[in-house]
Amino acid sequence: MSRRPLWAVLASGEPTRLESRAYDALYLEKGEEDKEGPPFEMSLGSGRYHALVGTNPIDVGAEIQIAKELSLECDEPVFSIDRANDPWTVMSWRKGTPDVLEEDPEALATSLGCPLPRREEPLSHVAKTLLRHVAWVEGVRASEAHRALEEEYGGPLSPGRYHLEDTPRGVRVSSETGDIGFADVNLSERLPNAIVYGVIASPGLDVFIVNRLEGGECIGQFAQPPREDSFMPVVSEIKGERSPERILEALGIPAEWFRNE
Repeated sequence: MSRRPLWAVLASGEPTRLESRAYDALYLEKGEEDKEGPPFEMSLGSGRYHALVGTNPIDVGAEIQIAKELSLECDEPVFSIDRANDPWTVMSWRKGTPDVLEEDPEALATSLGCPLPRREEPLSHVAKTLLRHVAWVEGVRASEAHRALEEEYGGPLSPGRYHLEDTPRGVRVSSETGDIGFADVNLSERLPNAIVYGVIASPGLDVFIVNRLEGGECIGQFAQPPREDSFMPVVSEIKGERSPERILEALGIPAEWFRNE
């Protein structure tokens, strides 16, 4: 592994079995990889827990799918770590249900006996670029989306956690941190009649991902650069558009929002 881990899954079990089930969760077979190599690598721990680690920003989000599936089979909690955005997100999974933890990911991994790999080599330009995450919700108003998020989190939202703005094309969801976490997925689950577009992009739009969500499931992913081994259903356009700038325009999301680092 030549780059700093951007995401990881920590799980207990036999390493070969964990690796196999992780590939199953991504709807891949080992060896079905593009020129950039496998989506993750195994990092063996000293005890029951081992780490599946990814370094490519285009694969950020795979940790959610893997952790959810592994947790359905594991008696002990499975942990997912997203280090591609600031703040980092650490989640504990039990039987497919996540719980956000306020823990340092490296401290957690070390406590479980599977410290995350460290590399002294510099990251590539893309890997060290801060990715930003915003959503656009079609078919609802901001007040309805706000209620859905409060229901999801069991109470009033803390100031600044999310900014929901009605636009002529739908509701734009953003955050002061630049990362809305899983708000797009949660809104899709809570608002089954809505179509949610989760957009993850770098300031220069050289990394650009759009997930179209319905009923809590991704039914289509547009990615630039494209990935042949995507574990999501791949689409070549969003709302009839094929370039990041035109897609953002169709969704009513200013490209400048991603450039405000």
